[in-house]
Amino acid sequence: MAQKTKYNMVKEKITEWITSGQVGPGEKIYSENELVKKFGVSRHTIRQAIGDLVHEGWLYREQGAGTFCSGQRLHHKLPENKTQNTNRKNIGVITTYISDYIFPSIIKGIESYLTEQGYSLTFACTDNDIEKEKQCLQSMLSRNIDGLIVEPTKSGSFNPNINFFLELEQNKIPYLMINQFYPQLVPPHIIVNDQKGGFLAAEHLIELGHHKIIGIFKADDLQGIYRMQGFIEAHRENNIPLSAEMMINYSTEEQNDVLIDKVRKLLSTSEEMPTGIICYNDQIAVSVLNCLRELGLSVPGDISIVGFDDSFLAEATELTSVTHPKIELGIQAAKWIVSAVENRNQEGNEPQATVFEPELVIRNSSSFLKNDCIVS
Repeated sequence: MAQKTKYNMVKEKITEWITSGQVGPGEKIYSENELVKKFGVSRHTIRQAIGDLVHEGWLYREQGAGTFCSGQRLHHKLPENKTQNTNRKNIGVITTYISDYIFPSIIKGIESYLTEQGYSLTFACTDNDIEKEKQCLQSMLSRNIDGLIVEPTKSGSFNPNINFFLELEQNKIPYLMINQFYPQLVPPHIIVNDQKGGFLAAEHLIELGHHKIIGIFKADDLQGIYRMQGFIEAHRENNIPLSAEMMINYSTEEQNDVLIDKVRKLLSTSEEMPTGIICYNDQIAVSVLNCLRELGLSVPGDISIVGFDDSFLAEATELTSVTHPKIELGIQAAKWIVSAVENRNQEGNEPQATVFEPELVIRNSSSFLKNDCIVS
């Protein structure tokens, strides 16, 4: 019980820093070591409290940089000695995840522009779960938001939460989808040309002499579907046969051990050893890299590997990867929603779709096939 009291005390104090304005949106909070000394509690207690505040949307983490205030304080009652601007507009932001991988950079882009324009933000994340998305949408509607930026959940199949988006339309509340979109709605969206990204990744390995390439793609979102389409297209254009066994599809629930078991099985049962692997994103690529090491295979000596998103993980592991605009996508999303809100009652000029064109960043995880090595 004492541990619980300390844990709650840490959470309440950090929340107080945020709601009082002592820590502003985008500002870094104390390090773990500093918090341990400040509160006189164990590192485990600090991590548990910080983890909860990240999950609840108060804080977000950036790999190698620290933990920052997410801006959630803007939606809570200000102290009596603070004057609240009742005209302040509120934008909802729903992402599949909020604290890991490329999402902090996207959120930073959104937040930097919206706060600069005097807008407040309400953050929520779905963990790529349909039921959680429903709860997030219900919460946003109850807050009377002025606009919504949302990253869809499992966009590769029919979404049962379509009615909430139709309600937004009926109430003339503009919304924008990022990274992917629900094709049933054909909504305004800002995405990356994922099909081209899949094509670039596959073409790169093909040009290096690889003809036996594994493609690993997420099956329950449009990004994975489009990236797989590009992968197939590159094989067709280069007249390279592609067997179904070379494509591994996985769902959100399978993205850890189940997926890696599929990779191990394919590598151990394939009659001809694959020499290249293209992964849905850099997170999956790092897991595959670890798997290859366990199997005694070297990268790129035995197998070349390409990821997606050109994240900090790609930089840290020298991974060849397809770019994702991250911060720029967030800024453009924020600009779109502000324009849509300001022009709500008149003809706006917001584009229905914005598509970023990806590029390939070549690092040390891909190289010429041994037998086809070219010496310059």
